[in-house]
Amino acid sequence: MQKVVIIGASSGMGQEVARLFLAQGCTIGVAARREERLLALKREDPDRVFTATIDVTRDDASQRLRRLIEDMGGMDLFFYSSGIGKQNRTLEPDIELNTVNTNGMGFTRMIGEAYRYFAEQGHGHIAAISSIAGTKGLGPAPSYSATKAMQNVYLQALEQQANARGLKIRFTDIRPGFVDTDLLSGDFRYPMMLKPDKVARQIVRAINRHRHVVVLDWKYRILTPLWRLLPNVLWRHLKL
Repeated sequence: MQKVVIIGASSGMGQEVARLFLAQGCTIGVAARREERLLALKREDPDRVFTATIDVTRDDASQRLRRLIEDMGGMDLFFYSSGIGKQNRTLEPDIELNTVNTNGMGFTRMIGEAYRYFAEQGHGHIAAISSIAGTKGLGPAPSYSATKAMQNVYLQALEQQANARGLKIRFTDIRPGFVDTDLLSGDFRYPMMLKPDKVARQIVRAINRHRHVVVLDWKYRILTPLWRLLPNVLWRHLKL
């Protein structure tokens, strides 16, 4: 009976994954900025669902995470699904700074706290949704692609550090393509959109199999290596 904490479980992929872990028999702690959106999950199984209001951009987010873990009686898996992303072709400063604050500072704050908890406990598993957007710098979304690249490298660095310290902490970096959720809602229709329920099942499967890095789905597993191989002299002239 695994105990799973999910940050960003009020909507989108976080909520889909939360329901799947609940169906597997896990005890889950779900957290988001708006706790009222989590109450539907709690009503499904009041004894196995714990809720907390956590804004990852606030200084007290780490303490709130620790209280949620205490309420649950421990944590075996930490799943991070919180994040924001917008196109910003005119480089509006608020969009750029808010994205860096949430996807950079918030991510580091929460992943770091989970890492420290598991280091004290002696074991654990950290999984996070990053994105294929970290593969190359995307002109339509500069801060989004930059923060996703940062997340990829940060998880890689922590995995190396954990192994060097002899800590039994597993890591799973989940890099989906474009998923049809509120995060990508708007006038622009993204290509090769993925269905949230299908992606959620693949995420849970990857976590259960202890995958290190997983790109979802097969189309993006073909596309992203091609992005990496494209020379910068060509990439910088692409009109995305």
